[in-house]
Order: sequence, then C-alpha cells, then structure tokens
Amino acid sequence: MHADQVDVTTDIVAALIREQFPRWSGETIRRVSSTGTVNAIFRIGNDLSARFPLRLADASEALAVLEQEARASAELALVSRFPVPEPVALGKPGAGYPMPWSVQTWLPGTVASDADPSGSDAFAEDLAAFIAALRDAGTRGRVFSGDNRGGVLAHHDDWMAKCFAESEGLLDVDRLRQVWSHFRELPRTGADVMSHSDLIPGNVLVEGDRLSGVLDTGGFGAADPALDLVSAWHLLRPGPREVLRRRLACDDLEWERGKAWAFEQAVGLVWYYVETNPAMSSLGRRTLDRLLESTQ
Repeated sequence: MHADQVDVTTDIVAALIREQFPRWSGETIRRVSSTGTVNAIFRIGNDLSARFPLRLADASEALAVLEQEARASAELALVSRFPVPEPVALGKPGAGYPMPWSVQTWLPGTVASDADPSGSDAFAEDLAAFIAALRDAGTRGRVFSGDNRGGVLAHHDDWMAKCFAESEGLLDVDRLRQVWSHFRELPRTGADVMSHSDLIPGNVLVEGDRLSGVLDTGGFGAADPALDLVSAWHLLRPGPREVLRRRLACDDLEWERGKAWAFEQAVGLVWYYVETNPAMSSLGRRTLDRLLESTQ
C-alpha cells in the first residue's frame, strides 16, 4: 500500500516472540486479514494481538509513537463504556523486522466494514454514547498538537490540492473543489475535547446491530469536537445519522465541521488506495456520496 512499506511475515513474528516474549512462544500465530493501512496485525493465541507498523521509520521515533499510543489507549480504556484493546507490551526490532512493535489484548467481534450497522438506530445510540464518554473525560488542559485532522481546516489546503490533482479522472474534481472552498472557511468556536480521531468502519466492532467494541485507540487525544463526527458519514445512513446528531446535541456549525473532516479524509482515501487497498478506496467513495447527497 505504501512505497516505503516493510514486509512482515508470520515467521518473522514467531521469531520475535520466541526471542523477546518466550512465555507466548507456544501460542499459535495468525495474520489477521484487515483493510488497515498503518499496521500489520497478527493474533497471538486467543487473547492477544501484535501490531507491526507498515511504513519504515527511525526506530527511536517509532518507539516514541508506540509509547504515546500505549498511554493514550490505556487512558481511553478508563473512560470507554465499550470494550477497547489494552496495551500489554512493546517489542524491539529483530528477526529481520527493523522497528519496534506492540502487543495488545484481543477483542472478539466483527468489524463494521464486514457487518454493516449503518441502518441501526441502536448502533447510532451506542456510537453517540461512546463519543460522549470521551468528551466527558476532559482534556486536563491539553490542546490539539499535530498536523493531522483535528485542528484548523484551512491548514489542509495543500493536502487537498494534491488530492484534487490526483483525483482527476476518478472523481468530479470541480465539484469537490467547490465543496472544500465552503468547508475550509467554517469557523471554529468550541474548545478541544478528547477524541478517538479515526472512527471508520474498520475500527469499530459490532455484534448484531449494536456496538461491541472500538479498535485503534492510540490516537485518543484533544481535538476539534467535530472530529469524531466523521463517524456519522463513514458509518451511518441518514436516519441513524440524525439519531447520533440529536444524542450529541450538535449545532449546525459543529455538524458542518464534522462533514468537513469526513470530506478531507474521504477524498484522500479514494485516490491513494485505488489500486493498493480497494476496500479503503470504496469507503472513501461511499462517504463522499453521502456527503455530497447531504449538500444538494
């Protein structure tokens, strides 16, 4: 999926576990099929999962990221009303893999991309309850500090210009430019709140038509209150989407900003993964369709 991607195999994972965590060396190692774009995931026995960053980075810098993600995941676990993975251990480079890696608890369930809950009001209620619990946790004085989604919309102009250039022939770029020209001007009024930051179908577990768990919690941090509203567009159809909006008491501006963050993410998904990860590219298209229908 990435030009700088690192190959990770079951044999490499088994060797790393034998060397660094021999207490798990008797467990079965299985690669987990996933549309994820950041980590290769391997199951260790029935209760653990190992996550290996896919993109090559300086080992010390990668370790700092994993340590921060572990702290964020542990903090989110204390406030979530739904099961989330909890950090267990950090591994070191070795056995042909050049970077540190992490071990978490394994959560059973089906990802929402495989069991579509988009028409369920009950799922929308659960999702809103999850987001509300994170917001209620309080930032303890922290503010957004990063270059990803969650800060100032207009700071993404360069990225969006690249996306529009790469999307020629794939999408109606003229219309997308017009939509972004509106979104980028939306003012920010609310203070930062604690946010999951990536509520897409692959990070949400369902059982029946209910939320049963949330994955990829290492991005938990302070951000625009509208950021987690991307879930309304990635995960829900119009009826349940309104359920989530009412439950979170979103005013018009916050709702529009949620659309803007979902738009920024979706446009990038379409072209970047069109050949290497068709499922993610399709997610981007579906989310864009929902957003454009809502702006007509």
